[in-house]
Amino acid sequence: MSSRFLNTTAWRGGCRRAVAGLALVAGGTGGLAWAAEPLDDAALSATWGQALLSLGTTSYQGLDFTRLTLGADISLSANFSGLRLGEYSGSPRNATGADIDLGTLQFGRSDGTAAQRTVSLTDPYFEFVTSGSGSSQQVVGMRFGFGGLSGDLGTTMNVVSGSLLIDAGAAGVIDSRNDPLGGKRWDGTSCVSGASCTLALLQIGGLRAGNADGASRDFFLAVQNQAVNYPSLVAGLAAPDTAQAGVWLNWRDRLSALNTTGTVPPNTGKAP
Repeated sequence: MSSRFLNTTAWRGGCRRAVAGLALVAGGTGGLAWAAEPLDDAALSATWGQALLSLGTTSYQGLDFTRLTLGADISLSANFSGLRLGEYSGSPRNATGADIDLGTLQFGRSDGTAAQRTVSLTDPYFEFVTSGSGSSQQVVGMRFGFGGLSGDLGTTMNVVSGSLLIDAGAAGVIDSRNDPLGGKRWDGTSCVSGASCTLALLQIGGLRAGNADGASRDFFLAVQNQAVNYPSLVAGLAAPDTAQAGVWLNWRDRLSALNTTGTVPPNTGKAP
């Protein structure tokens, strides 16, 4: 596993005015001291900013959700290989023995434009799921996701547990809702009666997140010890499909295949 480039702008909101005026005083020994000046109501009402971290809580379908969001824009170029999550023997479909089995996962590509070298991630968040209250309260799951994700990713998807919707162009649409087991350890080849499975996930050599309308907005990776219905975080987007117990990937919004030949685009560093 390797990660080569990470650029984070952690504070995206500017302040038109300082919340408190700071007076810099040079001490006689060369030391520095800071003094705060209070703002009146008019000045305070004209002041705004954005917190680096925000905390939100909600209740949904009998469970409580606590979400911590980092107000950040991230540009990422990274290569991962042999990524296996949720390894255990499962039935009725054991597949490769993992909930998610990715031979390759690359953020960005080196055979395109400078902008294509990285994938843009906005507003990363962690959300914890609890049930019960008081002494009986317990954590039943958590998810990690992004408010927005855009760019090209190279992939070798052996098996994925999750809710996927991929526009594969002339080859049609890959939709895990067509899986008779609801997307659990799915390789793209099993479909319910009346649905067509024209492509295996391994035939997708890469994914493009986002389109002319904007970034992909529903990516998250979750782990839970029971089925969980996570709330939607985006107005206008339907609530995600039920996340089954184990490791679960949700990604259905503005997602398309780079190719259907299984060819992973290169992602190498810049020459010195």
